[in-house]
Amino acid sequence: MAASKPVEAAVVAAAAPGSGSGVGGGGATAGPGTGGLPRWQLALAVGAPLLLGAGAMYLWSRQRRRREAGGGGDVGGLKRNSERKTPEGRASPALGSGHPEGPGAHLEMNSLDRAQAAKNKGNKYFKAGKYEQAIQCYTEAISLCPTEKNVDLSTFYQNRAAAFEQLQKWKEVAQDCTKAVELNPKYVKALFRRAKAHEKLDNKKECLEDVTAVCILEGFQNQQSMLLADKVLKLLGKEKAKEKYKNREPLMPSPQFIKSYFSSFTDDIISQPMLKGEKSDEDKDKEGEALEVKENSGYLKAKQYMEEENYDKIISECSKEIDAQGKYMAEALLLRATFYLLIGNANAAKPDLDKVISLKDANVKLRANALIKRGSMYMQQQQPLLSTQDFNMAADIDPQNADVYHHRGQLKILLDQVEEAVADFDECIRLRPESALAQAQKCFALYRQAYTGNNSSQIQAAMKGFEEVIKKFPKCAEGYALYAQALTDQQQFGKADEMYDKCIDLEPDNATTYVHKGLLQLQWKQDLDRGLELISKAIEIDNKCDFAYETMGTIEVQRGNMEKAIDMFNKAINLAKSEMEMAHLYSLCDAAHAQTEVAKKYGLKPPTL
Repeated sequence: MAASKPVEAAVVAAAAPGSGSGVGGGGATAGPGTGGLPRWQLALAVGAPLLLGAGAMYLWSRQRRRREAGGGGDVGGLKRNSERKTPEGRASPALGSGHPEGPGAHLEMNSLDRAQAAKNKGNKYFKAGKYEQAIQCYTEAISLCPTEKNVDLSTFYQNRAAAFEQLQKWKEVAQDCTKAVELNPKYVKALFRRAKAHEKLDNKKECLEDVTAVCILEGFQNQQSMLLADKVLKLLGKEKAKEKYKNREPLMPSPQFIKSYFSSFTDDIISQPMLKGEKSDEDKDKEGEALEVKENSGYLKAKQYMEEENYDKIISECSKEIDAQGKYMAEALLLRATFYLLIGNANAAKPDLDKVISLKDANVKLRANALIKRGSMYMQQQQPLLSTQDFNMAADIDPQNADVYHHRGQLKILLDQVEEAVADFDECIRLRPESALAQAQKCFALYRQAYTGNNSSQIQAAMKGFEEVIKKFPKCAEGYALYAQALTDQQQFGKADEMYDKCIDLEPDNATTYVHKGLLQLQWKQDLDRGLELISKAIEIDNKCDFAYETMGTIEVQRGNMEKAIDMFNKAINLAKSEMEMAHLYSLCDAAHAQTEVAKKYGLKPPTL
């Protein structure tokens, strides 16, 4: 079974070993039930616990506490229509705007009345588009307002900030909003306006903290604030990932990941066992012992290391073959490029792949395989046109290569071209009728199409198709895994659990299955202890399983354990195999950091598990 992992909610991933690594490969496709919620919400806990399991996000509904919106009189706020509701946490008379008593009360009321009159005059100028005059009036209101009238004073500052915003004076906007928030810490309009000012000033961290506070105060019900949070998290993630990825230490994935990756290819010469002619006669009789390569070839030595699962030495041995321009130079280039991709070094892989593709006299299957891997790399880099071109070229030069159609089918799913994906899987199956993986993925493509189209009869047909696949290929763990994802979407949790158990029986060392099974326990039985136990088991099996660390971090956020969550996200970041994957993980980590800061500053926390 190929390693699978969650992806951006807007993208349905062919979650093969390559889907998170930039290397392409066959595997479980993330489920269709991802919906329209951006994944940063997982790290913010989005007002109600969210969990990502089997490629889908699950929401436990909680009644949102409705607070009565009090006070008023501020202007320049967001339109009160379906796009933005009257926010919670606004200035409220309960915070100290009652009538004063005692000596000097009459004088004080006069001061407040005069301040309110100046504010009202400013509101009229604001509505007329005369922002400079409005600012003067709000400034007068601020100077007249008694200092103990926190709510009124915060409103005057917020109104002046709104006028400054119209003049695009972002520094002044931020300063006035800060005054308003100091006076009224849960003032949603001021927090959101300051967030927008910080965005314009390129203060991403500060923007994120403010908009996180707004999201929590609004119960994650407002599209505008959520979109701003999503935007700034992505920008922060990309910035940090760009720097980190450039200076990262290459890291070899686990043996299980590597074997799963190569198992997704059937026409890949470099992943085939060593041929008889490549071994010495003496060695052929030493069954179970280390092989001795007959020829003095770096490539053949690298192949020997592959069979021994001594993967760290493969790149250097391939380099020897390439430097010597040996007999197996094309094979060595492709094998080296493949391992560069596996360790997440796409920049080093591309020149090797380019060279293999350009070798017109090289074995056509080598060139087609190089095109598949380069196409998968382009897709990871979010260059779908280049990716499509490579897959189409591979089909042109080697039309009988089943791998081309299998992997292009995965690309088509990513591009939401399900009918074309099914056609490619059909061609793969025609060329290799025994390809259980292609048949399972075809079923999942059909299921996803039916699910997103809400076609119940087609959903049932797809579910029946899964039953036929696992009956025909009882040893294909991937078939059970994909069926389990579909069953989870259909809320057939008990049967999904059985399917994951069958996966574990077939592949007890596949960490990803334990993660999915753990997430199923959370959705099905709300059994947090069992879920964490299974995900911890995944890490025990494969301490390089970034999906397990990411999932553990997400759960810890929802438990309110921010420090542990951040530690888990950082571990996943260090294991990320592509810059895009790393950017996503940084977004989760930054969201957890922001929530920590908001809790310190304002005492705001979403509900926890």
